[in-house]
Amino acid sequence: MTRPVDPSGDVAAALAQQSHAVRSAWGPTGGVAAAADVAVVVDVLSFSTAVTVAVARGTEVHPFRWRDERAAAHAREVGAVLAVGRLDASRGSGPPAPSLSPAALLTGPLPPRLVLPSPNGATTTVALAAAGAQVVSACLRNVSAVVSWLVPHLQAGRSVVVVAAGERWPVDDSLRPALEDDLGAGAVLAGLAARGHAHRLSPEARVAAAGWRAAAPDVADLLRDCAGGRELAAKGFAADVDVAAALDASPVVPQLVEGAFRAV
Repeated sequence: MTRPVDPSGDVAAALAQQSHAVRSAWGPTGGVAAAADVAVVVDVLSFSTAVTVAVARGTEVHPFRWRDERAAAHAREVGAVLAVGRLDASRGSGPPAPSLSPAALLTGPLPPRLVLPSPNGATTTVALAAAGAQVVSACLRNVSAVVSWLVPHLQAGRSVVVVAAGERWPVDDSLRPALEDDLGAGAVLAGLAARGHAHRLSPEARVAAAGWRAAAPDVADLLRDCAGGRELAAKGFAADVDVAAALDASPVVPQLVEGAFRAV
């Protein structure tokens, strides 16, 4: 007979990897289930990379779940510019408007405050913050900086979950695990293991870290050739993949403070 799942008992604790200080999860549901003190959101193509690039250039980034009138209203409320879609950014005359494109954010003009909608990275960020976690954003560009920031938290006895945001299947909007986010999360976890915290990693986190160690020598080629990289290239945004693949190009750790990512 199948044992009924008790969401408040041992089964929930097991699913949340609560016997390990360093955990690995997918998407907002998995991240919230892990219930860690510190949550690291990884959305390599492209939310986390866009956040890291913008924050490094001095812009305060407000994550938002939806790209509709609610986002526009939120931008007005916080006195920020609302990012547009990648394709919309290149239309019209004058400089391109800020968008989710890391390559454009790296070189184009930026406002002091930017509302950045994203169905994956921003949604995961908002959900984890609402659950009470301290949230930071990680990508390949800032992985070593994030690891260095996390180490004192682990030494102080705090738990950490590294959340791969993933993508969405268009047919039913369910979570689609994405290689680029698996690699980004694995890079953070491998970094923590290398800094003396391997014994704290859950089995899920250990496997993600091992995947990164195996893939690291070919990470740029893997990003270009994976489903997410090919999708961006087909839309004319191959440069975004190159920006995302620049390992440790940034020393910035974006931390969510009062609803906005700012540099630690």
